[in-house]
Amino acid sequence: MPLPARAAISLSANLRVSGTRSLWQQLPARTSSSTLARIALASTYTRASFSTFPKVAYASVAASNKKPFTADKYPYLKRDESFKKVILRFELVSTYFQSVNESYSLYCDISQLTEKDVEYFKSILAPSALSQDESDLEAFNNDWMHKYRGQSKLVLKPSSTEQVSKILKYCNDNKLAVVPQGGNTGLVGGGVPVFDEIIISTANMTSIRSFDTVSGALVCDAGCILEVLDNYLAERGYIMPLDLGAKGSCHIGGNVATNAGGLRLLRYGSLHGTVLGLEVVLPDGTILDNLSTLRKDNTGYDLKQLFIGSEGTLGIVTGVSIMTPKRSKAVNVALLGVSSFENVQAAYKRSRDELSEILSAFEFFDKGSIDLVKKHLVAGKNDPLESPHPFYILIETSGSNKEHDDEKLNNYLEGLLTDEIVQDGVVAQDTTQYKNLWAIREGIPEACSKVGSVYKYDLSIPVPVFYQMVEDMRNRLDKEGVLGEDKSVDSVIGFGHIGDGNLHLNIPANSYSEEVINIIEPYVYEWTAKHAGSISSEHGLGLFKSPHLHYSKSPSMIQMMRRIKNMLDPNGIMNPYKYLPEK
Repeated sequence: MPLPARAAISLSANLRVSGTRSLWQQLPARTSSSTLARIALASTYTRASFSTFPKVAYASVAASNKKPFTADKYPYLKRDESFKKVILRFELVSTYFQSVNESYSLYCDISQLTEKDVEYFKSILAPSALSQDESDLEAFNNDWMHKYRGQSKLVLKPSSTEQVSKILKYCNDNKLAVVPQGGNTGLVGGGVPVFDEIIISTANMTSIRSFDTVSGALVCDAGCILEVLDNYLAERGYIMPLDLGAKGSCHIGGNVATNAGGLRLLRYGSLHGTVLGLEVVLPDGTILDNLSTLRKDNTGYDLKQLFIGSEGTLGIVTGVSIMTPKRSKAVNVALLGVSSFENVQAAYKRSRDELSEILSAFEFFDKGSIDLVKKHLVAGKNDPLESPHPFYILIETSGSNKEHDDEKLNNYLEGLLTDEIVQDGVVAQDTTQYKNLWAIREGIPEACSKVGSVYKYDLSIPVPVFYQMVEDMRNRLDKEGVLGEDKSVDSVIGFGHIGDGNLHLNIPANSYSEEVINIIEPYVYEWTAKHAGSISSEHGLGLFKSPHLHYSKSPSMIQMMRRIKNMLDPNGIMNPYKYLPEK
């Protein structure tokens, strides 16, 4: 039977790990149709254009109206009474009093904007940059996971820093709470309102202001989409120092505000190191212009660090200056099958020794992860390896000399085979295969969402006990009788970035359940604290994790964070109810 056209992709010169002590064997340039189908069907995914978070996926009014408002789901959250309220006048005219032409008025306190407020915003924004339409607002009021739903009545889309400044000054003077929002791809409810906060979207701030082809310093607006920036840099031989599954939707300003990590952190470090400068609008409208392109500037406090990871609680990032590295000329990707997590650790330790400067990614995922990817056809239906394995490793190397890199990688992989640390594997031989192997790893979150709902936990855990968290949680849910076929929870899977100790614990389920949440929490946080980990590795705190901050920060640290918040935002208008635990 002929293969579908999409599957008939040339796998010329594909290399396989044979699973023996012999050297790697090169397959013929043209393989049999069965082999071709088994490997090439993974090509149903194109990494460069993939986005797990299209807005159309959660823009349905009908769908979102079926779920409760965030404020109703979390009764401990109370609207800040200091925020502006409006007295609306409703005329109640009785048929009795109509005869004498009299009426009574009922006055109610309702949290709502006045026409005066809206008219002011209209005076500084283009008509298309402001919306009060309910159907438009649904996409901004709801997070992509359908977990949080706000009640904002107004979204503003400024196109310049000056407009953001005027908006924030007015809101601060009039005690109007605001929520900064980028691509709305967050996973902890940090980018959507809790009550009726005004949404300030950076969607119209998309200019690339400058790029230095010598130093690699890029200066751009906060609303630039990460993938757009990466494509822009690719044409000039450079690359963005961070890479995320949501790159097709997320904004660089949101990445900075959440201190996003991603797949390249092992090679290029965190945004605390790659961001050179920021332009930030403070709550009172002050523009903090610190868009430096200098690598070294030892004059005073490094204020930009305060806003990286602050999640819009101290101000709105409107411009970013970031150091971008040269794009590697030689890139290799290998997918390996491993029998135990101990061997995953051994492979990682050896990669640091033998691949060292060319190692750019070391990802891991378990069998449950790839089973979900195959089941829901996120990246094709077949495992590129000949048989299933308990664990998988995806290794990427990036360098400037292909011969040198190929030799180092082959020696490394041969050693893993010889010492029986890995049992099987494949190495990508062209761009298509490279994308297909990455598609498996990047397709895991989407595959989880196909089940229904997902309990997501983004944790930093010491590597020696990294996977123990997954096993302990799986045993706990099984013991409570909620895990398995025809049960509330479908599975418990683990994947993530071994290179920086970041575990993504995902628990796909039919729907969100208080019973399941009470089994998971606070156990997951207590376990993490017990093993000297962090409850948030790269997703941030938002609304989801702010009540549990004490598991990772001491009382004195939390108090200092409150003092910084109160100093920069004394009226508390910036992204309220999040980041810090409610008093």
